[in-house]
Amino acid sequence: MESFWVFFCFLFSVIIFPVSMGQLTPTEGRILLQVQQLLEYPEALQGWNNWTSFCYLPHSPSLKIVCTDNRVTELTIIGNKSSPSVSGDLKVSQQTLSEKFSIDAFFTVLTKLSHVKVLSLVSLGMWGHLPPKVNRFQALEVLNISSNFIYGELPRTISTFISLRSIVLADNLLNGSVPDLRSLLLLEELNLGDNRFGPEFPSLGTSLVSVVLKNNSLRSVIPLGLMNFDRLQQFDISSNKFVGPIPSSIFYLPSIQYLNLAKNQFTGAFQTNISCSGNLRFVDISHNHLIGKLPSCVGSNSSNLTVISSWNCLSGGNLGYQLPNSVCRKEALAVKPPTRNDAQKSSSKLGLILGVVAGIVGVLVVLGLLTLAIFRKSRPNKSETDIFNQGSVAYKSPLHSSSKPISEARHVPTTMGFGTLGLPPYHVFTLEEMEDATNNFDPSNLIAEGSQGQSYKGWLRDGSEVLVKCLKLKHKHSPQSLPQQMEAVTKLRHQHLVSVLGHCIVTYQEHPNTASTVFIVVEHVANGSLRDHLSDRRRREILKWPQRLGISIGIARGIQFLHTGNAPGIFGNNLKIENVLLNEKLTTKISNYNIPLRFKVGSESPLNGPKFRTGCILLEIITGKQVTSESELDELKLQLERGLTEAASKLRALTDPSIRGTFAYESLTNTVQITLNCLSKDSRKRPSIADVLWNLQYSVQVQEGWASSEGLSTQP
Repeated sequence: MESFWVFFCFLFSVIIFPVSMGQLTPTEGRILLQVQQLLEYPEALQGWNNWTSFCYLPHSPSLKIVCTDNRVTELTIIGNKSSPSVSGDLKVSQQTLSEKFSIDAFFTVLTKLSHVKVLSLVSLGMWGHLPPKVNRFQALEVLNISSNFIYGELPRTISTFISLRSIVLADNLLNGSVPDLRSLLLLEELNLGDNRFGPEFPSLGTSLVSVVLKNNSLRSVIPLGLMNFDRLQQFDISSNKFVGPIPSSIFYLPSIQYLNLAKNQFTGAFQTNISCSGNLRFVDISHNHLIGKLPSCVGSNSSNLTVISSWNCLSGGNLGYQLPNSVCRKEALAVKPPTRNDAQKSSSKLGLILGVVAGIVGVLVVLGLLTLAIFRKSRPNKSETDIFNQGSVAYKSPLHSSSKPISEARHVPTTMGFGTLGLPPYHVFTLEEMEDATNNFDPSNLIAEGSQGQSYKGWLRDGSEVLVKCLKLKHKHSPQSLPQQMEAVTKLRHQHLVSVLGHCIVTYQEHPNTASTVFIVVEHVANGSLRDHLSDRRRREILKWPQRLGISIGIARGIQFLHTGNAPGIFGNNLKIENVLLNEKLTTKISNYNIPLRFKVGSESPLNGPKFRTGCILLEIITGKQVTSESELDELKLQLERGLTEAASKLRALTDPSIRGTFAYESLTNTVQITLNCLSKDSRKRPSIADVLWNLQYSVQVQEGWASSEGLSTQP
């Protein structure tokens, strides 16, 4: 009888748990335990041990393991780490795996699961270059490594996954060109959104059903080959820099349902007499430079089709906010891609032009040498002091006097960059100099005191007024580590920051190899804060709309520099309107940002992050009203949202009376919209600081066009 029950239990287990769900091989069980360790024990993998039956673990939203013939064929792990779209650029922190994490070692172990067909590793904080060895997954059909901190170029070995049906690498820090993926004949889904790929449009196979390339750095025309994608249902290339006209044929791709081309630099007019695919349900072409009328099949009212076309220069029908035609024509000239005829004409004339130029240059060189020889004989010798003084004058030249184009600004030598800011060279001070500057740290010069130290008003020996921050170090630093950190401090010099002029390190007398205090010397801005200007009636009258746009752009540029001007970026900054200072020329200067020393640990929660804080400041700039509580913020936000959808007079009435009559309505509405986006409750929907800056610059462009037509001054 006992043997019967044993046989019955065995038969029952075979029926209920088929062989395909059998226990893993010991090797693959050990591999999964190594994965748990290398991922630093994420919450989804808590409790795994040598006795865990991996194939029988219940499926959950954060973990799914499927086994076939004692092998893992599907592994899905979803963590709770942040991602670049939320926390910004890569900074090894609580949102990433630790500095000990090695993505190469991780994939060396993981690729030993050679039968995996579906691999999803989402929001786990993984960082590093995706290694070429990822192609060891020969059976892989679905690859999803989204919402991590993977950076660098995509390895070309990814094009060898002949069985791949889906690639999702969205929300990482990947850049460069996308490898040629035309060899992936089975690929149906490609999502590379929210990265930094560019500038070329990738080479893709025609079997794709969904292509998402939004929020990258792609700058090209839409390739004509896209018209062969008969199975394409979703196409999203929004928030890039695509140029040229939008091909009309894209609207009648046979399977197309979702089409998002918003926030690019498309120009030109549509053909109006085209037909659209009967499957088309959503079209967004907003925030481009399009003119003329929409195609009749898109512009017609249909309950089955949603069309967003605002912020172009289109005419006819209810198209939302549209810009003057002159704005889009001006932009079309700025972004117009070169045509083939232009290239042919240029090449045919190249020889002639080079010959003429060479002849002219030769004559000028001879004349120049003769002139120089005559001039040297007739000119008296100058002393070394005179030459030094000449250099000083050039060194202090203002920024706008430079003849270099903006695109070359990042290549300007360091000394030239500091000179154009009007700052003296960075200086390492002595303690004696600090005592002289602050009158032995006289209490009357104490401006502020906080948990990290004090701030004193001071005067350097050349008479310039400065602010001296005395920072108490909580941890001892070796002679090697602190200078490395101070190297980052020396780079905090920018037009829209209260820039660092120098520092002084004070060491313990008993332990000369460790530091106790650091003095940071920053420039002094004496014209008050933005809050001071908006709350004072006479000062507020000076800040018309052009001036307020200039201040807003300065805030965005300052934040962008803090986030991207140093590696790693500087986050956790105390951004609020009281810390936005204005000099005598009303140039924005952000103060009280984080000094990147190890004891200064900053955090920016979604509610208090830089995007949300920027929105709060923009709200006060637009309305002139001081926001002191969340309820006041919500009320003002609601009023502006209603103002955008109702009559223009309603929105104008919400603005600060001091700016009424000084703004172009389109410039105002664009700024209001980006402000409301920054204040979104969902942090994932807030624009990047780069997007904020782009929109503010666009508002300035619209304002200048309006002002020139009205004969008004556009100078901030």
